[in-house]
Amino acid sequence: MVACIILAVTERAFLSLGSNIEPERTLPLAVRGLQEMGRVLACSTVYQNPSIGPTPQADFLNAAVLLETARTPSAVRAELRRLEGQLGRRRGPDRHAPRTIDIDLVLFGSRVLQGPEMTIPNPGLLIHAHIAIPMAELDRQHCHPVSGETLGSIADRLRPLARLTSRPDVTLEIRIAAGLDPSGSLA
Repeated sequence: MVACIILAVTERAFLSLGSNIEPERTLPLAVRGLQEMGRVLACSTVYQNPSIGPTPQADFLNAAVLLETARTPSAVRAELRRLEGQLGRRRGPDRHAPRTIDIDLVLFGSRVLQGPEMTIPNPGLLIHAHIAIPMAELDRQHCHPVSGETLGSIADRLRPLARLTSRPDVTLEIRIAAGLDPSGSLA
Protein backbone atom coordinates (compact mmCIF):
# COMPACT_ATOMS: atom_id res chain seq x y z
CA MET A 1 0.00 0.00 0.00
CA VAL A 2 1.30 3.46 -0.91
CA ALA A 3 0.59 6.33 1.44
CA CYS A 4 -0.15 9.74 0.00
CA ILE A 5 0.89 12.87 1.76
CA ILE A 6 -0.92 16.03 0.82
CA LEU A 7 0.92 19.24 1.60
CA ALA A 8 -1.00 22.47 1.78
CA VAL A 9 0.60 25.28 -0.18
CA THR A 10 0.75 28.42 1.88
CA GLU A 11 1.07 32.06 0.91
CA ARG A 12 1.87 35.22 2.81
CA ALA A 13 -1.11 37.56 3.09
CA PHE A 14 -0.41 41.17 4.07
CA LEU A 15 -3.41 42.60 5.93
CA SER A 16 -4.21 46.18 6.93
CA LEU A 17 -6.29 46.70 10.08
CA GLY A 18 -7.98 49.92 11.15
CA SER A 19 -10.50 51.01 13.76
CA ASN A 20 -11.82 54.23 15.26
CA ILE A 21 -14.60 52.78 17.43
CA GLU A 22 -13.09 51.19 20.55
CA PRO A 23 -9.85 50.37 18.67
CA GLU A 24 -7.92 49.46 21.84
CA ARG A 25 -10.39 46.60 22.36
CA THR A 26 -11.20 45.72 18.75
CA LEU A 27 -7.71 45.45 17.20
CA PRO A 28 -6.51 42.68 19.57
CA LEU A 29 -9.80 40.81 19.06
CA ALA A 30 -9.33 41.05 15.28
CA VAL A 31 -5.79 39.68 15.50
CA ARG A 32 -7.04 36.75 17.61
CA GLY A 33 -9.70 36.06 14.98
CA LEU A 34 -7.11 36.06 12.18
CA GLN A 35 -5.48 33.02 13.73
CA GLU A 36 -8.44 30.95 12.49
CA MET A 37 -7.25 31.64 8.92
CA GLY A 38 -3.63 30.69 9.37
CA ARG A 39 -0.49 31.54 11.29
CA VAL A 40 0.23 35.15 12.27
CA LEU A 41 3.90 35.68 11.45
CA ALA A 42 4.26 39.35 12.41
CA CYS A 43 2.39 42.45 13.55
CA SER A 44 3.49 46.00 12.86
CA THR A 45 3.48 48.92 15.23
CA VAL A 46 0.00 50.34 15.81
CA TYR A 47 -0.24 53.94 14.64
CA GLN A 48 -2.81 56.61 15.46
CA ASN A 49 -3.67 58.87 12.54
CA PRO A 50 -6.38 61.34 11.52
CA SER A 51 -9.38 59.92 9.68
CA ILE A 52 -9.71 60.34 5.93
CA GLY A 53 -12.91 61.72 4.49
CA PRO A 54 -15.21 64.71 4.56
CA THR A 55 -16.85 64.07 7.95
CA PRO A 56 -14.90 64.90 11.13
CA GLN A 57 -14.53 61.83 13.33
CA ALA A 58 -12.23 60.16 15.83
CA ASP A 59 -8.68 59.26 14.83
CA PHE A 60 -8.01 55.76 13.54
CA LEU A 61 -5.62 53.20 14.92
CA ASN A 62 -3.97 51.28 12.08
CA ALA A 63 -1.65 48.29 11.93
CA ALA A 64 -0.54 45.57 9.54
CA VAL A 65 -0.43 41.81 10.03
CA LEU A 66 1.48 39.19 8.06
CA LEU A 67 -0.54 35.98 7.88
CA GLU A 68 0.64 32.66 6.47
CA THR A 69 -2.41 30.89 5.05
CA ALA A 70 -3.34 27.96 2.85
CA ARG A 71 -6.58 29.69 1.80
CA THR A 72 -7.23 31.38 -1.52
CA PRO A 73 -7.45 35.18 -1.73
CA SER A 74 -11.24 35.03 -2.15
CA ALA A 75 -11.57 32.68 0.83
CA VAL A 76 -9.40 35.02 2.94
CA ARG A 77 -11.52 37.99 1.89
CA ALA A 78 -14.74 36.16 2.78
CA GLU A 79 -13.33 35.25 6.21
CA LEU A 80 -12.21 38.85 6.77
CA ARG A 81 -15.77 40.08 6.06
CA ARG A 82 -17.17 37.46 8.44
CA LEU A 83 -14.71 38.51 11.16
CA GLU A 84 -15.53 42.19 10.63
CA GLY A 85 -19.23 41.36 11.09
CA GLN A 86 -18.51 39.44 14.30
CA LEU A 87 -16.69 42.52 15.61
CA GLY A 88 -19.62 44.83 14.87
CA ARG A 89 -18.72 46.24 11.46
CA ARG A 90 -21.77 47.49 9.57
CA ARG A 91 -21.12 48.55 5.99
CA GLY A 92 -23.05 51.49 4.59
CA PRO A 93 -22.79 53.86 1.65
CA ASP A 94 -20.10 56.06 3.29
CA ARG A 95 -16.82 54.20 2.86
CA HIS A 96 -15.13 56.69 5.21
CA ALA A 97 -17.63 56.23 8.05
CA PRO A 98 -16.45 55.41 11.59
CA ARG A 99 -16.02 51.68 12.08
CA THR A 100 -15.25 49.11 14.73
CA ILE A 101 -12.89 47.31 12.36
CA ASP A 102 -11.70 47.37 8.78
CA ILE A 103 -9.49 44.51 7.60
CA ASP A 104 -8.19 44.68 4.04
CA LEU A 105 -6.20 42.13 2.08
CA VAL A 106 -3.44 44.39 0.69
CA LEU A 107 -0.99 41.87 -0.81
CA PHE A 108 -1.17 38.14 -1.37
CA GLY A 109 2.37 37.01 -2.10
CA SER A 110 3.20 38.42 -5.52
CA ARG A 111 -0.23 37.85 -7.04
CA VAL A 112 -2.08 40.49 -9.05
CA LEU A 113 -5.87 40.19 -9.06
CA GLN A 114 -8.41 42.59 -10.51
CA GLY A 115 -12.11 42.00 -10.04
CA PRO A 116 -15.34 43.64 -8.96
CA GLU A 117 -14.95 42.38 -5.38
CA MET A 118 -11.21 42.61 -4.85
CA THR A 119 -8.10 44.30 -6.20
CA ILE A 120 -4.71 42.94 -5.16
CA PRO A 121 -2.43 44.70 -4.56
CA ASN A 122 -4.72 47.14 -2.81
CA PRO A 123 -4.28 50.53 -4.55
CA GLY A 124 -4.11 52.34 -1.19
CA LEU A 125 -0.68 50.83 -0.53
CA LEU A 126 0.94 53.22 -3.02
CA ILE A 127 -0.77 56.39 -1.76
CA HIS A 128 -1.55 56.11 1.97
CA ALA A 129 1.22 56.30 4.58
CA HIS A 130 -1.02 54.67 7.21
CA ILE A 131 -1.05 51.54 5.03
CA ALA A 132 2.48 51.62 3.57
CA ILE A 133 4.49 52.30 6.73
CA PRO A 134 3.03 49.40 8.77
CA MET A 135 3.34 47.09 5.73
CA ALA A 136 7.03 47.92 5.41
CA GLU A 137 7.56 46.88 9.02
CA LEU A 138 6.40 43.38 8.07
CA ASP A 139 8.90 42.94 5.21
CA ARG A 140 10.80 45.97 3.85
CA GLN A 141 12.21 43.94 0.93
CA HIS A 142 8.92 42.51 -0.35
CA CYS A 143 8.29 43.87 -3.86
CA HIS A 144 5.02 45.41 -4.98
CA PRO A 145 4.04 43.10 -7.87
CA VAL A 146 2.94 45.97 -10.14
CA SER A 147 5.20 48.96 -9.36
CA GLY A 148 8.29 46.87 -8.59
CA GLU A 149 9.05 49.06 -5.55
CA THR A 150 9.94 47.42 -2.26
CA LEU A 151 7.59 48.00 0.64
CA GLY A 152 10.44 49.87 2.31
CA SER A 153 10.84 52.30 -0.59
CA ILE A 154 7.07 52.91 -0.77
CA ALA A 155 7.01 53.68 2.96
CA ASP A 156 10.05 55.95 2.68
CA ARG A 157 8.41 57.84 -0.20
CA LEU A 158 5.18 58.40 1.77
CA ARG A 159 6.75 59.03 5.21
CA PRO A 160 7.09 62.84 4.71
CA LEU A 161 3.28 63.03 4.31
CA ALA A 162 2.59 60.82 7.33
CA ARG A 163 0.71 62.05 10.38
CA LEU A 164 1.25 58.89 12.40
CA THR A 165 1.78 58.57 16.14
CA SER A 166 3.04 55.27 17.52
CA ARG A 167 0.77 53.55 20.06
CA PRO A 168 3.05 51.14 21.97
CA ASP A 169 0.22 50.22 24.38
CA VAL A 170 -1.98 48.80 21.63
CA THR A 171 1.02 47.39 19.72
CA LEU A 172 1.85 45.27 22.77
CA GLU A 173 -1.77 44.07 23.02
CA ILE A 174 -2.02 42.94 19.38
CA ARG A 175 1.33 41.16 19.55
CA ILE A 176 0.24 39.31 22.67
CA ALA A 177 -3.08 38.44 20.96
CA ALA A 178 -1.09 37.03 18.02
CA GLY A 179 1.13 34.90 20.27
CA LEU A 180 4.20 36.96 19.34
CA ASP A 181 6.81 38.30 21.68
CA PRO A 182 6.54 42.05 22.34
CA SER A 183 9.18 42.83 19.69
CA GLY A 184 6.87 41.36 17.02
CA SER A 185 8.62 38.05 16.35
CA LEU A 186 7.10 34.64 16.89
CA ALA A 187 7.36 33.64 20.53
